[in-house]
Amino acid sequence: MSGFAYVVRGGKAEETSLKQALGLKADLCWVHLNTNDERAKAWLEGAAGLSPYVIEALTAAETRPRCDAAAAGAVINLRGLSSEQMAASDPLASIRIYALEGRVFSVTRKRLNAIPVVQDQIKASAILDPGDLIAALALAITEELDPVVADLGDSLDDCEEQIVTSRAFALRRLVNQARVQAIGFRRFLAPQRAALEKLANLGVPWLGGDDRLHLNAAADRAARMAEELESIRERAALVHETLTDLRAEQIDQRSLMIAVVAMVFLPLTFITGLLGMNVAGIPFAHEPWAFWGVFWLCAGIGVGVTGYFVMRHWFER
Repeated sequence: MSGFAYVVRGGKAEETSLKQALGLKADLCWVHLNTNDERAKAWLEGAAGLSPYVIEALTAAETRPRCDAAAAGAVINLRGLSSEQMAASDPLASIRIYALEGRVFSVTRKRLNAIPVVQDQIKASAILDPGDLIAALALAITEELDPVVADLGDSLDDCEEQIVTSRAFALRRLVNQARVQAIGFRRFLAPQRAALEKLANLGVPWLGGDDRLHLNAAADRAARMAEELESIRERAALVHETLTDLRAEQIDQRSLMIAVVAMVFLPLTFITGLLGMNVAGIPFAHEPWAFWGVFWLCAGIGVGVTGYFVMRHWFER
């Protein structure tokens, strides 16, 4: 079972072992477990002495962003980017947190990119209590997600521009990727906003006024990203429909060209087939001008049929 623990006393932070951290009195004791095995449940129940409800919330296999009061503390689930490979339907890694006066327990199953950022802030004595820690985690998660969502919108802008300028049908895959990513991110960002807002309004003494401001700022950024993702999803659907229409138009145009060519050669095929029969009595079979006569007749018919289609504007796109 891997993890770490930090203790903050008098504005100074020090790293310690999981076992020693529980016995120390401090302004903040942060215990983090990076595991998904049964030893985490046993440690949280035995050494940490947490309630079954809290343990279940910290070790659940499937989670979504939430915030619920639990006795004198709160259970918070957040989602952020991970350096590990994630499924397309579940692109964000979860961190499950139980916070109360002076203590924070957190559990992750996948590496969360925001964790090292917050560790650096603790080492720099920028985090002094549980409220500071949770606010720092929320801000680090949203700050990392913000440019990713912006890049997703920029990539869709490029796809829309290429459709107008070059009608690039190869963009279908890029548009689908952007749409899948937007759906996956929005699935967690929308409830994460609600969880952060609920936490900011939670009546617990270990959340200070500045902590609530930071949580509201993170919630506002999560809301803006959720709205941007909704816009990206709708735009991706429109771009996909445009690509489908352009592809259908291209197929129709090619089918039209094939039909025109077939109509031009249909009477010519009939004439050459009729005169090419191996039977007696074909008119002008022994005349020296017969071949060129048939040739110019076919040429005239071909030009006439083509001219008819041109006059009817069949070749116009």
